[in-house]
Amino acid sequence: MTDATPRFEQATAPSGRSVRLLGEWTAGQFARAGVARRLARTLPMAPKQTWDLRDATLLDHLGAQLLWDHWGGRWPENVELLPAHRAILERVAQFTQQRPPRPRGNAWTLFLGFGAGILRALGQLKGFVQLIGLLTLDLRELARAPHHGPWRDFSGHLYRIGATALPITALVGGLIGVVIAYLTAQQLRQLGADAYIVDVVGIALVRELGPMLAAILIAGRSGSAITAQIGVMRVTDELDAMRVMGISHTYRLVMPRAMALSIAMPLISGWTTVAGLIGGMVAADLSLGISPMFFIQALPDAVSLPNLGLGMAKSVVFGILIALIGCHFGLRVRPDTQSLGEGTTKSVVTAITVVILVDALFAILFNHVGM
Repeated sequence: MTDATPRFEQATAPSGRSVRLLGEWTAGQFARAGVARRLARTLPMAPKQTWDLRDATLLDHLGAQLLWDHWGGRWPENVELLPAHRAILERVAQFTQQRPPRPRGNAWTLFLGFGAGILRALGQLKGFVQLIGLLTLDLRELARAPHHGPWRDFSGHLYRIGATALPITALVGGLIGVVIAYLTAQQLRQLGADAYIVDVVGIALVRELGPMLAAILIAGRSGSAITAQIGVMRVTDELDAMRVMGISHTYRLVMPRAMALSIAMPLISGWTTVAGLIGGMVAADLSLGISPMFFIQALPDAVSLPNLGLGMAKSVVFGILIALIGCHFGLRVRPDTQSLGEGTTKSVVTAITVVILVDALFAILFNHVGM
């Protein structure tokens, strides 16, 4: 029984080295583990050698493609083959497209890559602005007919986004309050200004850290869930079914989530701030001997009402942005699992980045408020 394994032999010919192919160079033989990889790795690369394909019993398009790729997409100088083999190789050569080499380190390539990134960012911004416009129209429709509103969805999202997030936000807020109080106490003790720890902890948590920490936690926890939920609906064709039935995506999916987050975020922010203040109060008592009663009495004088209002206002903006970003990336998910994972990652990263940027913008615009 003849050996059908695709192989080759090398010999010395009058015109130089000769490579003689043996066996069956077909898809059936290449299906065996490691055969194609071994041949591609061991076939000689000398340009002046003679290739003899006459002893190859069978050659199909897969074997011809392997040889053509090994030859670099062009015929060798010396090749001996049967007419049937030549016809297959010519067909492979006709339909094989050679990719032009990509220049590396070229300034023009870097410029084109930068331009492509800018265009993608502008496309994302355009889609986000369109989503805001559609949400505005849906809110107008809700104001006209509130009895037809998606209130069951709204209450469900309010519970899942708000109530279930209270334990983790309280834990993080309390630990941050402890850290701020301990680090501040070391500096204030040297200056003899122990009582000012109430001002530092109160202003930092009520005005900045409480709302921002709550927003970052919600962006990672609920923003990713929003993108994943809508993305799965894209993968399972539920969004297409809604479109066929004439149901607006923004009215049934985006608006309830945006409304729930706009209400839940100030409450979660206040909860996180209170937990942080309790943690700071305990740390101040342990490190500086400031009693909790003194901390509670001095807090209203240290933190004025405009600071509290600014923190709550920022939380409303954070909540709406997180919901819109999560829905935006969820609606742009393609119907495959890889796109779902990429969209969820982009949603979380973008939401956290936008929260920090908007918080910095608020700090610059309202730097004199409550100070």
